[in-house]
Formats: sequence, structure tokens, C-alpha cells
Amino acid sequence: MRAVWLREFGGPETLVPGPAPDPVPGPGQVLVDVVHANITFVETQFRATGFGPSTATLPVIPGNGVGGVIGAVGPDVDPGLVGQRVVTSTGGSGAYAERVVVDAAAPVPVPDGLPLDQAVAVLADGRTALMLAEAAELRASDRVLIEAAAGGVGSLLVQLAAAAGTRVVGLAGGARKVALLPGLGAQVAVDYLEPGWPEQVRSAVDGVDVVFDGVGGTVGRTAFELLAPGGRMLSFGLASGEWADIGDETAAGRGVTLIRPTPTPQQLRAYTERALAQAAAGRLRAVIGQRFPLERAAEAHAAISSRATVGKTLLDLR
Repeated sequence: MRAVWLREFGGPETLVPGPAPDPVPGPGQVLVDVVHANITFVETQFRATGFGPSTATLPVIPGNGVGGVIGAVGPDVDPGLVGQRVVTSTGGSGAYAERVVVDAAAPVPVPDGLPLDQAVAVLADGRTALMLAEAAELRASDRVLIEAAAGGVGSLLVQLAAAAGTRVVGLAGGARKVALLPGLGAQVAVDYLEPGWPEQVRSAVDGVDVVFDGVGGTVGRTAFELLAPGGRMLSFGLASGEWADIGDETAAGRGVTLIRPTPTPQQLRAYTERALAQAAAGRLRAVIGQRFPLERAAEAHAAISSRATVGKTLLDLR
């Protein structure tokens, strides 16, 4: 089968297309014919340095999320699953390939009427956004600042916060990204690459009650300073390359709560199912900003690393 290999850590060019053995489902497993593979920012970090939650060793086929159709099942698995449209995590590696084998319990069925690309785009980001929004206990009176608001998770958080009736301030880097935000539900859209952006936020909403920190670093720390007493801060990304690194004692000194959800695998699956259901009902729309064929995975990683992307980036295999 066609696949993309990572044999050494480094730049995007270390992602090299090449053949791989066709996987065969064993007992308790299913084979998924991949239509789309999801790419995350964390995968670009793993490619570059080996950093991240993946415990895979080189050489490896990267990637941890796919959408496709169950093409075969193991000897003790219900054959009626064949032909079912699903999304699934792959356990940390193997997704940049035409076929993957996973435990039969891993795939999540895609609701009728939901395009498979939308389903893949909300697989990881949708469950994360729902988890964060629920943990923040959003109220209609809240002023909510969402960093990286034009990204995969951020664009979904904007929609969820707007649906909750909050006043949404979307923060993104660059005019192209900022222009997307009003259409997603942000009442205020601010470019954090512009000097004086904190003053723009203060002018628009005074302070904020909730910060969803998807950038980290200086931007995350500055956003923390915008929080009013009683505020909540939740971190979901480090687009800057580092976390905001705000300690509990510092937060307590300003009357701010740092919320760090720790979901169980069962809760993550439930969030995934809810995200798919909301997407199927039209209440959640993933922004798919870029698509690349499998063989151009290196270009996809380069685009993400350059901060040139908006929304979700997918590999299309069929």
C-alpha cells in the first residue's frame, strides 16, 4: 500500500512517500480503508524533534487520526461492520497510509449525512473543543477570549462559545485569519501580530472572563493579564512553541482559576460522538482550510509549521 514514512527527525522533507506492507486484521481488529487522514500541530512537532505524546520509534508511519470505510474484519469480529463509514484514532502512528488496522472497539460510526471529511476534521478537534467548553462552564454573561481562533480547535471553540450566548473575542495571527472569525461567531476579531492588541481587547470588552489559550508563550501570558477576577483559563495548544507557563500560585493571586481537564478514554469517545452528532445537525462546522494528497504530506507539514494554514489540514487519499 501507499504510505508516508518518517525515518529521521527533522524538517518536513523527512516525510518520504514509500510502500508499506498491507495490514491484515487479527482477532478483535478491523481494517479501515483510509479516505482522509487528519494532521495535527503536535504531529509536526513529533516529526521535527520526537516531542509529543507519541511513543512510536523510528522508522514509523506518522499520524493518529483517519476517516474511511471498514474494509475487512478479524476472524472473531462481526462481518456486518464491513462497509461502515467511521473515524478512528490509530494509537499514535500509522495514519498516513492507505489502510490501518485498529481494535474493533476503536472506530466511531459517522452519522448519515455528515461528509467524511467533516467527520475527520472534528475527530480530534471537536472532542477537544467540546471538552474545553464544558469544563469552562460558559455563561451567557461571559466575555470569552479564544486564541488561535482560526485554527482547528479554535474555530470550533468560537462556534461553541457563540452558541452559548457569550461575547466572543477571537484572536488570530494575520489579516487572512482574522477575516474568518466574524463568520464563525466572533463579535470582536483581533490580530495578535499587531502591536497594541491587548488594548484593542480592553477597548472592546474591558476585561475577559474566560481565556482559551491555544498559542502559549507571550500571547498566552498577555491574555492571562486580561482576565478579570474570578476568570478561568484553559490551555489547549502552544502554537508559539511553548506553554504560557502560568503557575497556580500566580493565578490564585489574581483570583483566576486554571482549568486542566483530564478526561478518561470513555469520556473522550463520548465527546467525539457528541461532536459528530453536532456536526451532522449543522451546529458545528469544521473549517477545512487546506487539503493535500498523501504523497505531499511534507508540504502539508511545511504549511502548518509556517503558520500559513487556517482551520484543519487534511490528507486526501481517495
